[in-house]
Amino acid sequence: MKDARQAKDFAPIAAVDTAMPVTGLTEAEARLRLAKGGANEMPEPVQRSMLRLAGELISEPMFLLLLACGAIYMVLGDWQEAMMLQGFVFVVLGISFVQRHRSEQSIRALRDLASPRAMAERDGKLINILASELVVGDLIVLSEGDRVPADVQLISVSNLSIDESMLSGEALPVMKQCAVRNAQTSQPSSQPSEPESIPESAQYSDQSRSYAYAGTMVTSGTARALVVATGTQSALGRIGLSLAGIAPALTPVQQETAQVVKYAAMTGLALATALTILYWMTSGDWLHSVLAGLTLAIAVLPEELPLVLSLFLGLGAWRLAREQVLTRQISAVELLGAATVLCVDKTGTLTTNHMTVRRLWSFVAAYDANQAATQAATQLAIAPLQEELHGILEYAVLASHRRPFDPMELAIAEAGQRLLSGTEHLHSDWDLVEDYPLAPDMLAMSRVWQSPDRRELMIASKGAPEAIVDLCHFDAAQVDAVMRQVLAMARDGLRVLGVACATFPNGELPDKQHDFHFSFLGLIGLEDPVRADVPQAIRDCQAAGIRVVMLTGDHPATAVSIAKQAGINSESGVISGAELAEMDEEILALRLPASHIYCRVQPEQKLRLVRAFQAAGEVVAMTGDGVNDAPALRAADIGVAMGARGTEVAREAAAIVLLRDDFSSLLTAVRYGRRVFANLRKAIVFVIAVHVPIVGLSIIPVLMGWPMVLMPVHILFLQLIIDPACSIVFEAQPLDPDAMTQPSRPKTQKLFDRFVLMRGLWQGFGLMGLLLLVYGVTRSVLPIDAQRDQLARTLSFVVLVLANLALIYVNLRWSRGVRRSIKRLNFPFVCIVIASLVALGLALYVPALTRLFAFTEPTPVMLLIAMAVAGISLIWFELINNLRVHYLVESQQGAREGYSDSKPA
Repeated sequence: MKDARQAKDFAPIAAVDTAMPVTGLTEAEARLRLAKGGANEMPEPVQRSMLRLAGELISEPMFLLLLACGAIYMVLGDWQEAMMLQGFVFVVLGISFVQRHRSEQSIRALRDLASPRAMAERDGKLINILASELVVGDLIVLSEGDRVPADVQLISVSNLSIDESMLSGEALPVMKQCAVRNAQTSQPSSQPSEPESIPESAQYSDQSRSYAYAGTMVTSGTARALVVATGTQSALGRIGLSLAGIAPALTPVQQETAQVVKYAAMTGLALATALTILYWMTSGDWLHSVLAGLTLAIAVLPEELPLVLSLFLGLGAWRLAREQVLTRQISAVELLGAATVLCVDKTGTLTTNHMTVRRLWSFVAAYDANQAATQAATQLAIAPLQEELHGILEYAVLASHRRPFDPMELAIAEAGQRLLSGTEHLHSDWDLVEDYPLAPDMLAMSRVWQSPDRRELMIASKGAPEAIVDLCHFDAAQVDAVMRQVLAMARDGLRVLGVACATFPNGELPDKQHDFHFSFLGLIGLEDPVRADVPQAIRDCQAAGIRVVMLTGDHPATAVSIAKQAGINSESGVISGAELAEMDEEILALRLPASHIYCRVQPEQKLRLVRAFQAAGEVVAMTGDGVNDAPALRAADIGVAMGARGTEVAREAAAIVLLRDDFSSLLTAVRYGRRVFANLRKAIVFVIAVHVPIVGLSIIPVLMGWPMVLMPVHILFLQLIIDPACSIVFEAQPLDPDAMTQPSRPKTQKLFDRFVLMRGLWQGFGLMGLLLLVYGVTRSVLPIDAQRDQLARTLSFVVLVLANLALIYVNLRWSRGVRRSIKRLNFPFVCIVIASLVALGLALYVPALTRLFAFTEPTPVMLLIAMAVAGISLIWFELINNLRVHYLVESQQGAREGYSDSKPA
């Protein structure tokens, strides 16, 4: 009898007579210990306080420029204008502060969602909790792929190996054993006292084989363990291993944005200096010259861009989290929209990941659960399971664990309870004597049982059909008969297991299960049905120009059956792992475009396929859930881990974690990725378009010898519209309805490409021309008096504000005309319109504000003229949109690079 194997059942600890506790803590006791000992986590990096965030905003160039403008007004003796200007400055700062704080809060919430989790026993139940909530004395369960959440002492293990290289430097996994048993120890209490921490002498020694350390990775097997140290008291905490000090690298889009802002700032500084010198030379007034230069610098500086980018990505990730899609790398949000290939696993992604027993088969009888369900639906009497088939299910249950974790064993246990209930074929009173686990050279497991009423031992075995027929020593004809049935069941998408039994005299057991004399009982066909939403989701992917490729370890016939049910193209056949191993890179590159199903693939072959798709120019998103999937997840452009059934190492290697293991979540992530990138481009076009007339009105009047049209206070007022529009209105815009019917954008497409720049510049220059025309004509038709320039400035500014609102409106929905898009205005835009019009009314009709803005109260005729000109600007913006749409469709039609920017995805 081998106790380590017997412990594999995770039977009550008292049954194996250890000094360890038999149950976990109660929730009340856990809360007390958590309050006393603190959370099980490393010190987090220092979060930016609200004061520090405000300090960073105050030190930005825009704020410093505005302060300089206020100082000049004070020197000029215009204290009222200086104070009002500073008041506007703090309003704009407040808006920026709220937006950045909201973005940081979203990212912090995502970080909390991404925290490691653990299976702990509380109040006698196994529950999934945050690893940070573990306390000393907790009982936890470890499984393959888990990262050990705390320092633990192993109570029971089954084939447990742990990779401790991050602590010890040892490359090979360490085989573990359970803690030393003490047969003389009295029965422990059900409520554990706080155990002592791991002694220093035990660490990295032979004694440490009964301990597992925080941060290490379970590479195989399962275990039940007692937490003995958490947080900074763990081995990981004591050596100070922490990633808190590592700053995340900038994403390509962030780098591109920073570069654009840098060049714009340098250009603005050069222009502002030149304007200052020119104004000084022509007017001789150096203070007003400096004021004009500072105004131009404020107009040119696109300080909104970094805020827009961080807010869009942060809130995009937060919105995805609300859809049960966790973003571990913020950059993956915008990259999702470029995905052209989705490499998906079958189990849990395309299927429900809930196995059920579909068929039983022996040489003399057969059973089909679907036929039984049909009989039930038609209210016919359902015949009981035939006696000839009882043995298959009976011994399949005996060959499984009594407390199973494996989905197939759970399905077998459920079928046993349902179909054998009330018979003598369920043996809860049998004692486990020995088990023989799966091995690379024998894909079957056997368990040895002692019956209370029989002297000999009973052996139950289940596993791959080819392994079972080998154990039964079948001849060629018998093997052929069994394998034909296996193939027939596999063609229907079933996972097939063989079942056999044997007896053995009570005594010393053989070392290998092959030494028993097994009798073949039959086959079990298990089904993991395709999810109901998968076929439609596959069609949606295909409509969006995204290939769905299945990578599975299943039998070819099973893979083809599931692919057909899901709607994946199976006409080009299947490539098996064995075939893949024989292909060189050139042949694989030729087969890759037409192949959609890969079966019997090994983890290293998944990595090879990902790299092959990338070499072909594809943007690859890949799903995975196991330890061995980590390299492929890391190599993919977007690694997607299955959160519910995925291992911790898969979660850490992935950029995206699906908290719901289904395909529709993956499609949702792609949809949001397209939305983020599309709305970012819309916001950037608006930023470019709105800055062009502001810059033009800051430079051209000076060159023409006219008075300054825009002063710092006017630009600040415009910022009250621009900032919320960029970071709130465009971010909240839903994805265009037809965006998921467009091809994925090329991976090389930049955020600031020719299309974005040209659209923004054409919109902006058209508006600038209208404004200069309004200003010039107004000055020319009005009599020369003290109010002429103020009237011209007032009319021009009203047009500018109304045209800015029209710019937002047009750019919100590039692929829709005015009449259709008016029905889908988002709520933040409506709020911006109302707030802007109210603020403009105050500036025009409140005397103190009118003086501050150097306005004259407009007449109704002036307002009508302003509205008419703003209407002309709206027509211009729509004309530019339609011309650009036509150009893109004509120039890019039929090409992969022809992803239409007019309908961004």
